[in-house]
Amino acid sequence: MSSFVYLNVLFYLLIELIFVIGIPVFSQTGQAPGGPETNIIQTGVPFLTIIPDARSGGMGDVGAASQPDVNSQYWNAAKYPFMESRFGATLSYTPWLPKLISNVYLVCLAGFYKIDDKQVFSASFRRFSADHFIFVTNYNVPLGFFVPGEFAIDAGYSRKLSENLSGGIVLRYIHSDPNTAQTVGGGDSKPAKAIAGDLGIYYRKPVLRLENLDANLGLGAQVANVGNKIAYTEEQEKAFLPINLRLGGAFTIKAGDHHSISLMSDINKLLVPTPPIWLTDSTGTVARTPQGQPIVKHGRNPYVSTPVGMLQSFWDAPGVLKDDGTRSRFQEEINEISLGVGLEYRFHRIIAIRGGYFHEHETKGSRKYYTVGLGFHYKYVSLDGSWLIPAKSGNPLKDTYRLTLSLDFPAIS
Repeated sequence: MSSFVYLNVLFYLLIELIFVIGIPVFSQTGQAPGGPETNIIQTGVPFLTIIPDARSGGMGDVGAASQPDVNSQYWNAAKYPFMESRFGATLSYTPWLPKLISNVYLVCLAGFYKIDDKQVFSASFRRFSADHFIFVTNYNVPLGFFVPGEFAIDAGYSRKLSENLSGGIVLRYIHSDPNTAQTVGGGDSKPAKAIAGDLGIYYRKPVLRLENLDANLGLGAQVANVGNKIAYTEEQEKAFLPINLRLGGAFTIKAGDHHSISLMSDINKLLVPTPPIWLTDSTGTVARTPQGQPIVKHGRNPYVSTPVGMLQSFWDAPGVLKDDGTRSRFQEEINEISLGVGLEYRFHRIIAIRGGYFHEHETKGSRKYYTVGLGFHYKYVSLDGSWLIPAKSGNPLKDTYRLTLSLDFPAIS
């Protein structure tokens, strides 16, 4: 029975990876059919990188410096002190890759409370889950139900540091359980657990004040998911969390009380070691030192601690293979930066129309898609929806949509 369980666990983990990168998975370093050499960075619990809310999901997955809202916990908790409301809560639902499988989804519940006009407490809960899988033998005999589930619980604190500057910190507990009380590859599997944190900073300043026209500039930065590495068995090599650096900017123009338009952009880089190219012998077997350690041919050894891995991630790429046979490490590091741009138009704070584009290099996941979104607000209630449109046909992210219901209540008097 253990072999069947092992294959099903591997299947689940592979599906989870496909959910995040949105393309067929090749080897860590290899040639994609008809394309350049691929070298996708792989992490544990990749559900942490799935965008939970519909507003940002409709603006090209942008949110580091966008106007603060109830969902700021995921993007940059430092934005909360600039909220006009005193407290709020939000619930988001995303069926993930409905074209591939029908029972996988992400649910996110988040909220905040202003202690005073400078301090904010926030919290959130995210769950990535499937209804169930059924184990079967080669003879199609059921072995039982497999109910994978992963979740993250957050608690955050944000504070205004000056009139225009704020900071935020979030602590996170992560629990990933792809297979409960089963045997995996000869070792007992166990839920993977981690403690992680986010650190963010946000700056917002008026840059134009006229009778019927105002303009604001927003800048934001966040480092997310800094924590311990995880594994599902004692024998398994521990994997990095998806530690991410996000930098963003936003420019908002308000025309009276009826119209506003915002243009924003984020760049992202995983602070995780890039898979190296290993030295191999004539049979393709990875060469090892007398101590049994694999030997790196191009790049750097990825089996390092979290702090070392974060620093190393800026220069450890094996490099893009050029026509003359040499490799450009700088070019591959640039390729690891993804970009999102978004636009939002609001009419009288009642209706919002959104659009955006997200770009990731083809050798690093090739997520390239447009997004559209629509939002409605009445008194204390907001309803937002977004839709993802792949730039190329055949992308399993096609028809991904998000729904978010939010409540926010009056400002501090």
